[in-house]
Amino acid sequence: MKHVKQVRQAQAAKAARQEQDKQSRYARYRLRFARLTALARAHRRRVWIAAGAAAAVVLGAVLFSVLDKDDKPGPPDPRARQYRNVDACLLTGEKGVTEGTEGAPVWAGMQDASKSTHARVNFVPVTGEQTQANATPFVNSLVQRSCDVIVAVGRAPVAAAEAAAKTQPKVRFVVVGGQAAAANVTAVKPGDSVRADVDRAVRQGVNTPR
Repeated sequence: MKHVKQVRQAQAAKAARQEQDKQSRYARYRLRFARLTALARAHRRRVWIAAGAAAAVVLGAVLFSVLDKDDKPGPPDPRARQYRNVDACLLTGEKGVTEGTEGAPVWAGMQDASKSTHARVNFVPVTGEQTQANATPFVNSLVQRSCDVIVAVGRAPVAAAEAAAKTQPKVRFVVVGGQAAAANVTAVKPGDSVRADVDRAVRQGVNTPR
């Protein structure tokens, strides 16, 4: 009986050791699996980071290309008019160049001249009292702005332009309804042909060297 008991105890101890070894192997397998899983996750994370970095580089290159292209001026529009560095300036009464005023056909003639000569044109109305004294500062401002041709229409603007022409020989003056009192003044008569006459006078003026 004693021998049988010892055998049973030995078998139980052996079974315990086997179970312990089994548990130990299982623990080692779990540890290895955990390590492999961690390595796989780390690898995937590096792959995603690398892919994200590559995508960011591509996106940055695309954005730079688009923005750089937007910042660079494109070729000039062939339909856009290229103006010469020449200015023809119109001085009118306080009503300006609105339809029905004496300045309207004059302004139309200047625009016609601009189309054929590529000279810049603009107009300035005399505000306030319609007198020569009040119009004189307006004429002087056009001279100071380096207008190559000064066109005047209306009694006060014409009188001020005729007076200024005497002291500004390098500026060409066109007076509608005035007198050619100096060599640099061209007189245009009011009437149905005023548009064509102003067109011709302005074209001649902007093409005359100062």
